[in-house]
Amino acid sequence: MEKKDIYEHLAKIYLDASSKKKKKRIRDPRVIRNFVLMAVSALLVTSFFTFNLIRNKINSRFEVALYLQNEAVKINFNFDPAKKEVYDIKLNELNLSRFKTLSFMARKTVYTENINLKVEFTTRFHEKSEIYVKNIPCNWQEYKLPLSDFKGIMNWSDMSGLSFTVEEWNAQGKKGVVYIDNLKFIR
Repeated sequence: MEKKDIYEHLAKIYLDASSKKKKKRIRDPRVIRNFVLMAVSALLVTSFFTFNLIRNKINSRFEVALYLQNEAVKINFNFDPAKKEVYDIKLNELNLSRFKTLSFMARKTVYTENINLKVEFTTRFHEKSEIYVKNIPCNWQEYKLPLSDFKGIMNWSDMSGLSFTVEEWNAQGKKGVVYIDNLKFIR
């Protein structure tokens, strides 16, 4: 084969290849828009479920709580002139509808006497409900009272007060001290 034949052969191959250029596909903008919308919606749905899964795992490991007192409360009762001793906490229309439990620690100082503690909630509309905690021990004990056990309250969104009461007829002795600590609402 001569040089001329080789050049012609190469030119034929080159010219045939260049004439067969690939046609550029024209894409419809609606297809691109729909693809982007589907990708964004899939990303949002996935992130929503991932966020809920992470939030549920965090909430199952940790208690979400609203603390009311940062130090122990001392209820020092002397029933000689009085018939009851009350420790009141003003809640200032606090919304407790998201919480499920009232938690606190309590103990008494006199070993030989039984003391019962009345825990009472009051709403802005003067609804009241109470629960008695029986036989407060001498060592710290944690109490978790479900808010659903306070039957007299229908709406937990406007709470005005929480009180702890030692009454004469619920204590064996005339004098004593009850301590309350770690007072909080738990979700």
